[in-house]
Amino acid sequence: MKLKTAAKINLSLDVTGKLENGYHTIQSFFQTVGIYDIIDINITDGNDIKLSCSKPYIPCNEKNIAYKAVSLFRESCNKNFGCKIDIQKYIPSQAGMGGGSSDGAAVLFALNKLLKTNYSFEKMVEIGAKLGADVPFFLMGGTAYAEGIGEKLKKAPDYSNKIIVIGKGHEGVSTVEAYKLIDNLENPQHPQTELLAKSLENGGDDAYKYFANIFEYACNLNTVKNIKSIMLDNGAKNAVMTGSGSAVFGLFDNKKSAENCCNILKNEKYYSKICKTISRSFEIL
Repeated sequence: MKLKTAAKINLSLDVTGKLENGYHTIQSFFQTVGIYDIIDINITDGNDIKLSCSKPYIPCNEKNIAYKAVSLFRESCNKNFGCKIDIQKYIPSQAGMGGGSSDGAAVLFALNKLLKTNYSFEKMVEIGAKLGADVPFFLMGGTAYAEGIGEKLKKAPDYSNKIIVIGKGHEGVSTVEAYKLIDNLENPQHPQTELLAKSLENGGDDAYKYFANIFEYACNLNTVKNIKSIMLDNGAKNAVMTGSGSAVFGLFDNKKSAENCCNILKNEKYYSKICKTISRSFEIL
């Protein structure tokens, strides 16, 4: 099976607490966007897991989330099979866009189809949560509200087909380091999650007013500030860092202003891409 697997942004992201096991609890509105990795997955004889990737800095061993996904799925279904996976990476790394989690979710999705295990969504989420906090969302896709560590999901009103520009500098943020910065915040500015929820329920016309991310204040990256400034000066209705960083997304009313902003960011040597919010994570090719 060959499939495209989408990136995500967080329309809003708040950290609400810390559990005894070290995980943090969140409130977030997740949204899939049309930037994709492409995954080619084949079931093979034996039990070897062979992984290849277009980016040399991505590990192609048991540290890779796609590799872990095969191992976990094999345990869950108690079947012995081998797997050969090739990943073409287009989702930026250390961007807060869930590239690794998306790949892991895509592998679970593909294996469930290829092996005809017919697992329910709930069963897939149970497996996915063991891989990473964002994996359950990618199994749902579209617009979703998440609580807990990200595994308590509820479908939210559709917010697809909106024009987005993604910008990212060379600064990256490790998720572990980002959460340490959150823990050290004295007077955190919490997003207005309830107001965003109400806006989405009423059609989402003013949802952009409530886009916010507590990590943006905690990480305080100069490149994020600069990208936001460029977006807001060039037609973005709002611009916010996504995830634990360091990509920024800006919402635009029309493609022309989005293209103009995208070109300005590229001239400043930033990664920049136009896409749309989309209603699902996976597309079989």
